[in-house]
Amino acid sequence: MLCVRGNLGPCSLANKSSEKESEKLIPLQISRRRGVVRFTKLILAMAASSSLVSNGRLGLPFASFSKKPSPFPSHTSLRWPVVAPSQSFGIKLSKGTQNRSRNIVQANGDAVQSSTTTSQAEALEWVKQDNRRLLHVVYRVGDLDKTIRFYTECLGMKLLRKRDIPEEKYTNAFLGYGPEDSHFVVELTYNYGVDKYDIGTGFGHFGIAVEDVAKTVDLVRAKGGKVTREPGPVKGGKTVIAFVEDPDGYKFEILQRDPTPEPLCQVMLRVGDLDRSIEFYKKAYGMELLRTRDNPEYKYTIAMMGYGPEDKSAVLELTYNYGVKEYEKGNGYAQIAIGTDDVYKTAEVVKLCGGKVTREPGPLPGINTKITSCLDPDGWKTVFVDNIDFTKELE
Repeated sequence: MLCVRGNLGPCSLANKSSEKESEKLIPLQISRRRGVVRFTKLILAMAASSSLVSNGRLGLPFASFSKKPSPFPSHTSLRWPVVAPSQSFGIKLSKGTQNRSRNIVQANGDAVQSSTTTSQAEALEWVKQDNRRLLHVVYRVGDLDKTIRFYTECLGMKLLRKRDIPEEKYTNAFLGYGPEDSHFVVELTYNYGVDKYDIGTGFGHFGIAVEDVAKTVDLVRAKGGKVTREPGPVKGGKTVIAFVEDPDGYKFEILQRDPTPEPLCQVMLRVGDLDRSIEFYKKAYGMELLRTRDNPEYKYTIAMMGYGPEDKSAVLELTYNYGVKEYEKGNGYAQIAIGTDDVYKTAEVVKLCGGKVTREPGPLPGINTKITSCLDPDGWKTVFVDNIDFTKELE
């Protein structure tokens, strides 16, 4: 009835022959007005239940709406409102009806916007309260036994466990300075038959804290390791450091520090926009910005981020080199794994903050550990692992 064409207003009395036609049109007028009333009531009901929202940004960097409902179970959903008003019914409205519905939605806009803002705040607060820590860093090596010997004999790590998956043709080795349930460790991956990888230009180095840098460097050299920077103060600072390379060319920064519960203390990655990365890691990953240091003489800035102080926990070192926006990732470095209490909520927050989820949350085949994988704005991969499942895996 809403698509009836022609003038539905009063008919002219100049031509009496048109009176009968006018009488026929009156029921159509009434029918149309009743239809608009019913439609208006429907709009009001849905707006009142907050299922209509404006299709604007969420007020966060990198945020955007998805026009699909959340694919996750309702018991884990953070309930972001995502339904756009003009697409909720599957019909095309006339211009007059669109104007009426626009006025109705605008009248309820304050309440809807308030609900959306509350959901955002709850999500970001949940991230801060989530039980997170860096679990391990994953990268590929060409000779697993040779690498294990270098890490244990030269860097003082312990081989914690090995896992061979012949059906997938790869082997993992976990090494570190303490048990996995309380320490940050490395996860080496050997793919059958692959003996060389491209590290790329984006990955920087791993950091290891020791009490005597010179002694560690001498040991590395004695074992045939490669020293790329002799011990000495860091540029622009006083901390004594050195750089060495493992058999695959991965760099390790050796830092002189007092005894620490977390000797494997850093992972350095290069990024193209430091401010953007800081905001993403704070909001999406719940990390704290621990400190920044700008070094204009050497044209770079670093930001230290993590879930605890540098002297007691592992941190992520983001490095921005002036004017460099992109880097080659290579195929050697893989990802960092982070523990979480809920991989489903984690994935939703990552999407809310503009990150890309590359593996939807759910259990891994075979071991049933729930994970989700995502990329930061520079394409660096992170895997979030369910805390309870990870503990069971270690048992």
